[in-house]
Amino acid sequence: MDTMPPGFRFYPTEEELVSFYLHNKLEARREDLLRAMDRLIPVLDIYRFSPWELPRFSGDLCHGDTEEWFFFIRMQEGEARGGRPKRLTSNGYWKATGSPCPVYSSNSNRCIGEKRTMVFYEGRAPNGRKTEWKMNEFKAMEEVEEEEEATLSNGGHTRVPTLYSKARIQFVSGLQEQIRASI
Repeated sequence: MDTMPPGFRFYPTEEELVSFYLHNKLEARREDLLRAMDRLIPVLDIYRFSPWELPRFSGDLCHGDTEEWFFFIRMQEGEARGGRPKRLTSNGYWKATGSPCPVYSSNSNRCIGEKRTMVFYEGRAPNGRKTEWKMNEFKAMEEVEEEEEATLSNGGHTRVPTLYSKARIQFVSGLQEQIRASI
């Protein structure tokens, strides 16, 4: 992975992020695959940093990219007990926009995950100033049995239960000028 051909870019689809990277991270069955994935998508508590600091922590194939970086993040303790995640950084906060969108499998057209878009605000709520930084958060879903499906209102899917984190993949994109200014 150290020397990639010119023009190569790590650009997975939403389906690949959920069905391959996220599910394999959650299942943690193959050590060799996990080591390779950690080089591509590192585990990082992104809320300890401002968005313009994140590029330096990106994986091997995203390092130097001026637009996109991918991260796994562990579930926060309060979130594991059913609470809301704290998305505060030292300089601002990530605010969710809109409703979560389903991510579908192209093979079976079934829901395999959900995506939530967030925008970074500098300062503290409710007086924060909206920035150009955005993040897409992906969560995995699992199929449930048909008997259980009748009791679920979300089409027979539930979030994958795991101690690891429901491991989110964080995708952050921002303005190139902001990156240059922080380097």
